[in-house]
Amino acid sequence: MSTIAAIQTGVGTVVPHAGSESGLQMRGVLYAAGIALFFSLIGTPMAIKFLERYGFGQPIREDGPTTHQAKRGTPTMGGVVIVLATLLGYGFTKVATMHTPTVSGLLVLFLMAGMGVVGFTDDFLKVFRQRSLGLRAKAKMVGQWIVAIAFAVMALHFPNTAGLKPGSTHISFVRDISALDLGALLFVIWAGLLIAGASNGVNLTDGLDGLATGSCVMVFASYVLIGVWQHGESCAVLAGANGCYPVRDPLDLAIVAAAIMGACFGFLWWNTAPAKIYMGDTGALALGGALAGLAICSQTELLLAVLGGLFVIVTLSVVIQVTYFKISGGKRVFKMAPLHHHFELVGWPEVTVVVRFWIICGLFCGLGLGVFYAGWITVK
Repeated sequence: MSTIAAIQTGVGTVVPHAGSESGLQMRGVLYAAGIALFFSLIGTPMAIKFLERYGFGQPIREDGPTTHQAKRGTPTMGGVVIVLATLLGYGFTKVATMHTPTVSGLLVLFLMAGMGVVGFTDDFLKVFRQRSLGLRAKAKMVGQWIVAIAFAVMALHFPNTAGLKPGSTHISFVRDISALDLGALLFVIWAGLLIAGASNGVNLTDGLDGLATGSCVMVFASYVLIGVWQHGESCAVLAGANGCYPVRDPLDLAIVAAAIMGACFGFLWWNTAPAKIYMGDTGALALGGALAGLAICSQTELLLAVLGGLFVIVTLSVVIQVTYFKISGGKRVFKMAPLHHHFELVGWPEVTVVVRFWIICGLFCGLGLGVFYAGWITVK
């Protein structure tokens, strides 16, 4: 009998009608993606008109590629649409499937919205001051850490009837690593670093039309597949069988990931070159925070570095550039960092850079899903 079609109890009995119940929940993944896509598609042009009317345009760095100067004044803060479309997609899905939201799902959405607020503050100050610097680095970091700590602390509470909590104090790869138990305090610090790293990684990648948005679509799609797979192989379904996943609410995490994926897809229609709107820090920090939240709640924290390998490479290019600049007395490794701007200055057209970076992101996602599946086979 299918693991999704029946829920086995500790004595080997089967709960009737579990298949139809699970089927309804599985349809929730499609509902969430479709509803969020709809709201994002219709909401983005409305946001463009509103932002243009009130002059919320994107400031452009003076030291960047000269071709970017033409983008000055393009509406920014479009990440608000992504966040709202995600929340509406998730909320309407719960109404359609008549299921109450789970703690895990709500925590990831809280993290996404909270990071979005920090990013929105940064974007608003950039527009208000008409320069490419918003919040001071320390203030921005403090805001990120406040949200991250609140999420991490709550993730270690709210156990379900099986005693599973949204978060675990163990460091995880494709599942928790039993030998690496951090304890509550170190977990909060680890979660904060992961959230800050993911949000800043997406933010650094958001420098070309559609680059970060399209890449996020692929990574969130990967988490949809991971959540669905963990649901089918959940310890709640398999009653503690060898290789099952002790993850709380994996299917609802898939629904959240699907809603974000759909919202990004809809936004990408307007964000692809030539972009009519940018997500800004509002969207970049929100999406990065959501990725970290999904990784923590699905017990795939280190796997995020593989799935989001493009974000890691872009972030490393900045670290390498800044470090070498300081130790070499002003010399540079790249013509400009982040890495995508280097290739622009080398002579690649912007669209070429974006598509090739999308290909790299897709390869990393395929590799990450392969590693995840290999981890299941090994334990099985």
